[in-house]
Amino acid sequence: MDEIETQLLKFIQDGIPITPRPFKEVANTLGLSEEQIIDTIAKLHHDGIIRRFGASIGHRAIGITANAMCTWNVPDDRVEEVGAIMAGFSDVTHCYERPRREGWPYNLFTMVHAYTRDECRKVAKQISKATSVEDYNILFSEKEFKKTGVRL
Repeated sequence: MDEIETQLLKFIQDGIPITPRPFKEVANTLGLSEEQIIDTIAKLHHDGIIRRFGASIGHRAIGITANAMCTWNVPDDRVEEVGAIMAGFSDVTHCYERPRREGWPYNLFTMVHAYTRDECRKVAKQISKATSVEDYNILFSEKEFKKTGVRL
C-alpha cells in the first residue's frame, strides 16, 4: 500500500461524515481531491483490502445480546469441508480454525449473535446437524469489556 492509501484507511476507519458528499469532506481534510478519494477506495476494494463499505451497527444497542462462541471438535480431514459449511450459515459472523491444545480438542470456532441464548443454541444444533459434528460447546459472553475493529 502506498502512503495515500494508508493515510485514507487510517482516516476513515472510524467512519465517514454523514453529509451529502462525505468523500469531499474527507478529501478536503486530507488535502486531496474528491475523485482521488473515490478512486483510492475503489482500488482498495478491487485489491481486496476493503471487502465492503457499509454501516456498522452496534448489535447490543439493538437488543442482540446473546453472543455465543461455539467450539467444535472437527476431524482434521474434514476441517475444510466443515468450515465451509459453518461459514455458510448467515447466523455465523466469524469462523476460524485454531490449533488444538492439550486438554482442549476443539479446532473450529464460530461466533453466533442472537436475541436470546435459546436462539444461539438452536443455530448450534442446526450447524451440528448440517455437519454431523456432535462434539461442541457453547460459550456465552457474560460481559463486554472492549470491542473494536482492526486498527491501523
